[in-house]
Amino acid sequence: MMMLSRNIRISAGFRALYRQSVRCISYVQGQSPEPKVREYFYYIDHQGQLFMDDTKVKNFITCFKDTKFLAFFFKRLKINNKERYIEQFPYLSPCGVERNFIRCDDRPIVFTQILEHDNTSPDKGEETSSECLDRLSCNFTGDKYTIPMEPEKICMLPRSGRIYHPAPGKTGGVGLIKSSVAIELSKHFEFGEAGEYAPPTHFNWKGQRYTLTNELVELMTDEERGEIGTLP
Repeated sequence: MMMLSRNIRISAGFRALYRQSVRCISYVQGQSPEPKVREYFYYIDHQGQLFMDDTKVKNFITCFKDTKFLAFFFKRLKINNKERYIEQFPYLSPCGVERNFIRCDDRPIVFTQILEHDNTSPDKGEETSSECLDRLSCNFTGDKYTIPMEPEKICMLPRSGRIYHPAPGKTGGVGLIKSSVAIELSKHFEFGEAGEYAPPTHFNWKGQRYTLTNELVELMTDEERGEIGTLP
């Protein structure tokens, strides 16, 4: 739990200082600090796009797009457990002799697409299950790397408006939902007496009304918890 709750998201107040510290780090893509080891450095933006860290212009043209490579890369992603670059690059995606160090704008796992499941019977056209069988696709991998969608565990921070969903524990346990997907999901929220100044209380999805647990708050930074207010 201590590892999962570590402050791995850089607060807004220190973001500029963080970027400056990253610029001060000296590295060479493909460097070999010891025999049979090569090191590479990557960056993930808040839309879930993956770049080489030293790419000067980061946009759709310069990001990685091959879904097989992206799935391979993100399935191996975890919190950096090496002694090297642990502050500037909090995540690592090991691959054989390669150490792929990663930093990100928010969270390394970004859910970029909802893969909806057809809950109807092919014979009668009737709903066969009330359980949510939809899946969330990670970081533009299509159907090659997905996790089950858990509607009751979606968590929205009222100040930033960003929406989060559980992610694999080895990556910190919290994933960000891409802004265009978040806009669509926000239409299904219900708010309590405090209105939009507090997190939503319910989420309506495919005929089901889910009470939101907001349990992801336990894995968030102090700054993020401050947006939740009085929630535990």
